[in-house]
Amino acid sequence: MYHFEHKLRVRYAETDQMGYVYYGNYATYFEVARAESIRGLGLSYREIEEEGVIMPVLENYSKYLRPARYDDELTIKLSIPKFPETRIRYEYEVYKEEKLIHKGYTVLVFVDRNTGKPCQMPNVLSKIMEPYFK
Repeated sequence: MYHFEHKLRVRYAETDQMGYVYYGNYATYFEVARAESIRGLGLSYREIEEEGVIMPVLENYSKYLRPARYDDELTIKLSIPKFPETRIRYEYEVYKEEKLIHKGYTVLVFVDRNTGKPCQMPNVLSKIMEPYFK
């Protein structure tokens, strides 16, 4: 299993009229954590795309437990519970001051950029992720 943590601070523009983080921003927080987790492995989304593979989102799920507000520091804990093949599932827990406030998951599909069809995870990513699942 792969684990990664990313911290971010809620910006004023990410809140709604009630002062809470607007619900749609959690999908953005998930995407930031995904991109940073790949960077933490020594790659970038750009390098994966240069291999001819894109990763569109197939599913996005969020469960709101407690609100986050402007200037809160959030910790996003990301995990990949199963070795990816043609799909990759990311699971997230968002914490504020060590309290779980949000959880969710996304499923992305590896797609060959030229054909538009699902494909296997690119070798460059597979080699780096393999040790986390032994």
